[in-house]
Amino acid sequence: MEEGMGESMTRVCPPNLRYEQQPQHTAGTIKKIRLENFMCHENFEMEFGNAVNFVLGQNGSGKSAILTALCVAFGSRAKKTDRANHLKDLIKKGCSNAVIHVEIQNEGEDAFKPEIYGDVIIVERRISVSANSIILKDHQGKRVGYRIADLREMVEHFNIDVDNPCVIMSQDKSREFLHSGNDKDKFKFFYKATLLQQVNDLLENISKEIGVAHGIVKDLEGSIKPVEKELKELQDKIKAMEHIEQMSVDIQKLKKKLAWSWVYDVDKNLQAQSAKIDKLKSRIPACQAKIDQQLNDIVRLKEGISEKKDAIAIMMEEYTQLNQIITDQNQPLSLARKEALELEHDCNSKTSKVQKMLQRLKKLEQEVQDLHEQHVKNTQAEKSDLEEKLKGLQHEVHTAELDWGRLKEEETKLMNNINLQNEEIKTIVYKIRGHENNCNEISKQIREYEQKQGNKIRVFGGERVMHLIYLVEKYHQRFKMPPIGPIGVHLNLLDAKKWAATVEHAIGGLLNSFIVTDHKDFLLLKQLAKEANYRNLQIIIYDFSIPRLKIPQHMLPETNHPSTLSLLQSENHTVINVLVDLGNVERQVLVKDYDTGKVVAFNQRPRNLKEIYTADGKKMFYRGGVETTLPLKGKGPGRLCSSFEDYIKDLRSKASDEQNAANEGKSRKRQAEIKLRELESNLTSVKRHCENVGRSLSSKKLALEEAMHQHAAENSSIPSSSVEELDVEITEFKKKLEEEQILLEALRQRKDEASGKAKDLKVKFDKLRGSAEDKFTVIEKAGNQCRKIESELELAEQGKAHYENLMENKVLPAIKKAEEEYQELTKMREEYAKKASIICPENEINDCDSLEGCDMKTPDQISAELKELSQKVEHECRRHSEPIADLRMLYEKKQRKIMKRQKVYKALRQKLDACQRALEIRGKKFKSNATRLKQQLSWKFNDHLRKKGISGLIKVNYEENTLSIEVQMPQDASNRAVRDTRGLSGGERSFSTLCFALALHEMSESPFRAMDEFDVFMDAVSRKISLETLVDFCVAQGSQWLFITPHDTSTVKPGPKVKKMQMLAPRS
Repeated sequence: MEEGMGESMTRVCPPNLRYEQQPQHTAGTIKKIRLENFMCHENFEMEFGNAVNFVLGQNGSGKSAILTALCVAFGSRAKKTDRANHLKDLIKKGCSNAVIHVEIQNEGEDAFKPEIYGDVIIVERRISVSANSIILKDHQGKRVGYRIADLREMVEHFNIDVDNPCVIMSQDKSREFLHSGNDKDKFKFFYKATLLQQVNDLLENISKEIGVAHGIVKDLEGSIKPVEKELKELQDKIKAMEHIEQMSVDIQKLKKKLAWSWVYDVDKNLQAQSAKIDKLKSRIPACQAKIDQQLNDIVRLKEGISEKKDAIAIMMEEYTQLNQIITDQNQPLSLARKEALELEHDCNSKTSKVQKMLQRLKKLEQEVQDLHEQHVKNTQAEKSDLEEKLKGLQHEVHTAELDWGRLKEEETKLMNNINLQNEEIKTIVYKIRGHENNCNEISKQIREYEQKQGNKIRVFGGERVMHLIYLVEKYHQRFKMPPIGPIGVHLNLLDAKKWAATVEHAIGGLLNSFIVTDHKDFLLLKQLAKEANYRNLQIIIYDFSIPRLKIPQHMLPETNHPSTLSLLQSENHTVINVLVDLGNVERQVLVKDYDTGKVVAFNQRPRNLKEIYTADGKKMFYRGGVETTLPLKGKGPGRLCSSFEDYIKDLRSKASDEQNAANEGKSRKRQAEIKLRELESNLTSVKRHCENVGRSLSSKKLALEEAMHQHAAENSSIPSSSVEELDVEITEFKKKLEEEQILLEALRQRKDEASGKAKDLKVKFDKLRGSAEDKFTVIEKAGNQCRKIESELELAEQGKAHYENLMENKVLPAIKKAEEEYQELTKMREEYAKKASIICPENEINDCDSLEGCDMKTPDQISAELKELSQKVEHECRRHSEPIADLRMLYEKKQRKIMKRQKVYKALRQKLDACQRALEIRGKKFKSNATRLKQQLSWKFNDHLRKKGISGLIKVNYEENTLSIEVQMPQDASNRAVRDTRGLSGGERSFSTLCFALALHEMSESPFRAMDEFDVFMDAVSRKISLETLVDFCVAQGSQWLFITPHDTSTVKPGPKVKKMQMLAPRS
């Protein structure tokens, strides 16, 4: 192995495998390592790529020594490397000291103190037989730190944990991990790799320390109980002595009280009598007010009666006129009905006559038909005349049919136009409603901004924050320092009209938050916020004594555009400090538009830039190589705007435009309705014309049919005289029949007109009669109201008489009697005061106010109390003889001592309780995270297995501390899962275990990782798949990887992200 090599060798990575276009190093990655006299290396140097690095070489060439050097350089102990018990054992044989020189890249956002170290950090560990040291240097080789604490700070910043097998998997760990089939060993590996072991050990140690601390505090609290008992006994003695002194003072006061008790007893009677007089006198305005009220009611009711009667008289006159109109309309209605009945009788008679003539005509035609059967002869001339007549009638029928069709088409066209007009009206109504809704919404916004304009505090929380401010002012004495908030109230903005909305988006919810100085004020403010129904209030704890932060120029974004901090002004430095510490306002840059923001955020990318906010509502940032642009929600002038007047003016202009649009829509609606009525009127006219043409067409068709029948009859007519006589008779009879039918049609038309006239008169008559009935109902209702007002007037007059009688007979005599009694008591008081002044001046009574309840007692009761108190003082003086001053001095001395200790123990107890609560919360979070980690591990393990067509599952049992792996091979026809990886072949077991390791790698973070002889048990096929899997995973993950193997890696092609380094062969 490497340790067995004794010959001095210098090994340098061959330069022919390096590539020109390698990726840039990121913060925390290993750039170069140099070893001097370390293990088998005398003078070794190697540079690493930023992505995947393969270190190849035969066994004994010193590959594993590189990982051991990295572990030692980053603070690992010798025993944890599994290569030596002491660091001095790692020095090359025959040498007295060794040097490990590691260069770490320190560029990018995650750089560690770049202003101190620069873009490279050099860690140099020197090991000698007697001692070892650590030196941290900057990129120029200048020493910056030399303590182990400096190294730990850098390691924790980059999250480099060399003891974690997922960061550096040594040769021994790889063999043990790949070969072991024990579920508990796998669980230990998982527990350590995910840092759960470290967190669990920390929680257990903290729990034990808290328990020990609780016991110590309990013992300390128990040690002061005897002193508390002594203090209580002293307090009882002091209280007894103070009670005796107080009783002596009370005796003197009672003597003075007794002297004036008779006077004060009369004073009480005087006060009661004066109150009685005032009460009686207060009834005078009340009675007079009642009388005045009744008078006003009487006047009002009389005026109401007069108005009602006048209204009833007017309505009665209208009702009489309406009845006269009804009477006048009744006669034309009767005449119209009579005329309609007469015409209906005439129509019936005429119809009967026409029916008889039709029967007679049929008989004559039958006779002609009988003669025609005997004699058939017809002349050609008569036939030609009839045919000409038929052609004329057919032409008239055809013309009428064309007119009727044209009218029908016009009617259909008008119907379609009416439907279109209705649809247009509906559309206009919908638009009108939309404009009105917009107008209402804008009006609501105007009211809100007007309220905000009047009160700046209401802008940042509404009525809830106003209530909270009131409660804070009410209980201000309970706060250690008055809370600051809302933060937005304490801010002023430069160029607010342009940047108000943009700065509000940048600061976000901090504008509504409050700032307090400690946890006690936090709890109190939270309670007040709950009382004010402000449950989601953000409260920030910050030290008010910290002066305003001064940010160095090199920590600000290197750009000419303003930052959020540069536009903010505040008289309170704590507000600015909070915005800097929590809001990073100094790293937020504001630009005017999207194009400018895109250039700054994605092209220039100045240092210390966090986010870009544009005035046109965009947020831009660059993270991890990803360019992100997000739209900002919300419109308006922004709450930091100095004035909302311009915005309110714009809103009012918009509201006016919406209202004008609604009015214009209403105008178009009226025009459309007028057009619709015109179309409906035209449709009615066309329908009426169409009906007339239809009737004319029917009559012409009937005439055509009669002519055709006549033509047929003429064709079969006989020239005999009898036939001619019959024809003449039939013709004359038909003429008479047509005349009778015309007369019948005229009668029917007259009858219909008379019926319509009678119906119209009936509707008008019914309408007039309904109006008369409604008018009578109104008159009757007004009469009832008038009678009700008269009854109220009577009650008001009775009430007035009642209160006048009460004033004269009860109130005034009672006042006169009470005033006479008051004069008598005044004389009595003067006599008692004169006698009491001889015993004690009245001004000395003011010193006796501390006696509770004496003002409520009679002189006899005060005398009895004075006697009883004197006896008690005499008895207590015999019991206690010690001076009260000595007792008080001793008590105060012991009290100061015990209160100091109690305060200390109480503070300790509170801190321990807070630690215990925090420990419980962290314990719950630890269990929750452990559950999620085992689920995530199983999912990622299965994803990696699928690349070889294998499926698997990982089961973690935290109670039994076991981790089992189940693998389902694709060629297994039984479809059974292998629960023991030792049942797999060497290559399959190595690949599944590698997938397990990769899943763990995905769950942990580190700038670089290293694996030694990871493919030790793999066959050629499994090694090829594993190498491809590893390279794809490493490139995708993005961190630096170091693989050490003695095997063939020709399947992996070097490239910009893959670097191969060949170690020199060991010398014998």
